[in-house]
Amino acid sequence: MIDSPYLVKPGKKLKLNKLPTDDTAPFKNKDDAQEAIAKNLVRLKELQEVLYAQGKHAVLVVFQAMDCGGKDGAIEHVFSGVNPQGCSVTSFKIPTPLERAHDFLWRHHIAAPAKGMIGIHNRSHYESVLVERVHEIVPKDVWKERYDRINSFEQLLADEGTTILKFFLHISKAEQKRRLEARLADKDKNWKFNVGDLKERELWGNYMDAYQDALEKCSTKHAPWYVVPADKKWFRNWVLSDTIVRTLKKLKMSYPPAAQGLSRVVIK
Repeated sequence: MIDSPYLVKPGKKLKLNKLPTDDTAPFKNKDDAQEAIAKNLVRLKELQEVLYAQGKHAVLVVFQAMDCGGKDGAIEHVFSGVNPQGCSVTSFKIPTPLERAHDFLWRHHIAAPAKGMIGIHNRSHYESVLVERVHEIVPKDVWKERYDRINSFEQLLADEGTTILKFFLHISKAEQKRRLEARLADKDKNWKFNVGDLKERELWGNYMDAYQDALEKCSTKHAPWYVVPADKKWFRNWVLSDTIVRTLKKLKMSYPPAAQGLSRVVIK
């Protein structure tokens, strides 16, 4: 866990509706931030190479957001320079019959990254206390118990060498409206428009309540939540890349030692 104005401090109360969605500090505008973002992406590439070579740590990066929150764009931009061999992306959709036949964490555990890997989860095990709560797919006495299950699951991963970062991409309802309208107006983006998103939008307040509980109850030292202001995509990318880079630097990784006798090797 690193210090950040966007960190959900473990054990502290959270007022999600009081947190900004359009913050830009410390930058004046997009152009002002470009150099910092570019440096972060280069540094992330370098750190990922050491992570992969050392094979000692695993990194799990979780993304959650409302519809149009920018998860896909954030993943595409922030991880654009990393080696695909050391990175995996798992997008969690509606559970399959096989997944429903297991406990709610099963499909997430098998998708957890191996040592040396960065695992990116586009949506996550938190859907079980978000969508399933809002749509009453499971009763209250079931989803209420899941916060403790989630915390125990993440503690297990951390104890076994996984560094966990969880990001909620926080957009305003007005910004969601603009993005939905943009998808309708641009024929090349029509494929992204889902009429079902409008029904989910009607449940905005219920989702905000569910997110607030999940963020507050499940932000821990070993698996912190960060609420990322995401109305401005460029600022979102800076917060994400800055947080990931600073977290990886704290691991104090190094390349494994070379085999002995390499100085005497002659390649003919």
